[in-house]
Amino acid sequence: MGQSVRKLLRIYTDESAYIGDRKVFEYVASMARDRKMAGLTVLEALIGFGASSHVHRRHVLESDRAVVIEIVDFEDALRAFVAGLDDVPDIGLITLEAIEVIGGKASQALESPSQ
Repeated sequence: MGQSVRKLLRIYTDESAYIGDRKVFEYVASMARDRKMAGLTVLEALIGFGASSHVHRRHVLESDRAVVIEIVDFEDALRAFVAGLDDVPDIGLITLEAIEVIGGKASQALESPSQ
């Protein structure tokens, strides 16, 4: 795929997922920043479940809410990033979808090198 195709990568996990002593969503966010991805947002869901049907939600003493990590960048960069997630445990699902960036201050970071 061409470098100029922008996509949205979504990574589904939960708050209670760890890699070593770090939460998975913090680890993935750090990886994305180190790789200079164009942008990342971590979203916390009120409730969610996946293939296991385990319901993720906030509990009194702990939280295992579903978490969605969204990263926007060029398709090639996102696919290369996903290849580096093979050793990260407790990622439930990874999706990639087409987007159209139509404005905003951060849209300058997603300008095609050929533009």
